[in-house]
Amino acid sequence: MKLFVVGTPIGNLSDLSPRAAATLEAVDFIAAEDTRVTLKLLNHLGIKKPLISYFEHNRTKKGTEIIARILSGESCALVTDAGMPAISDPGEELVRQAHEAGITVESVPGPTAFATALAVSGMPSGRFTFEGFVSQNRPARAEHLESLKNETRTMIFYEAPHKLTRTLRDFEEIFGGDRSIALVRELTKLHEEVVRTDISGARALYNEDTPPRGEFVVIVGGKPVNDEAPVFTLDDAVTLAKELKEGGASASDAAKQAAATCGLKKSDVYRAMQKEREQ
Repeated sequence: MKLFVVGTPIGNLSDLSPRAAATLEAVDFIAAEDTRVTLKLLNHLGIKKPLISYFEHNRTKKGTEIIARILSGESCALVTDAGMPAISDPGEELVRQAHEAGITVESVPGPTAFATALAVSGMPSGRFTFEGFVSQNRPARAEHLESLKNETRTMIFYEAPHKLTRTLRDFEEIFGGDRSIALVRELTKLHEEVVRTDISGARALYNEDTPPRGEFVVIVGGKPVNDEAPVFTLDDAVTLAKELKEGGASASDAAKQAAATCGLKKSDVYRAMQKEREQ
């Protein structure tokens, strides 16, 4: 009585792990996003196994059925067309239902498109946010992208080829044309490609004359952070302290405030003030 979350190849069938193959062989049935796609994989492996369709538009009905079968003693492998199930995928709900029903959920990890794309993109990977697919509903889309306008982390999106030009247009409008971007397509397949440019360059590359082809992972650089804090010299601090003193502050308070503003020690500012006065 267990639900296995099984990662499948995102392109190259050789990427399927031996453990994933063994799990697909061992379970009682497989819940698949598209049974036709999964059948090709099973045929490649020489595995015959009952399949049940589980996707966005039937997940409520089929989810209840799958959970009932597992509770009756069967084991199930959840797969998506490519990559890890439940990542920007309706399998997320089935996993939640399984936990709520007290069913053990076990991972059999495999390739994940967004992590693979980030690894080969050369974009900053220390901190990033995965944003999945951008909504095609215009108000929701605008709200989503506007919420990311000041995001400083690297942003990762999934996008279909026929929607890419519109997405790039919206990126340019909201993030600006000079923001760095990497477009990674057809991962692990024959025509795998990584294009590094800026958003304006991406719009020029993909247009009506050169329509995009293949599934894309789009990686956008975060908003640049200005790490160059103003640099103040001791003379700057003394000048500021003198102005504060002329405004009524005591020499000690003026030195303290000037030191705090300029990032210096109060004692250094105070001594410099005394030295200047003596001279």
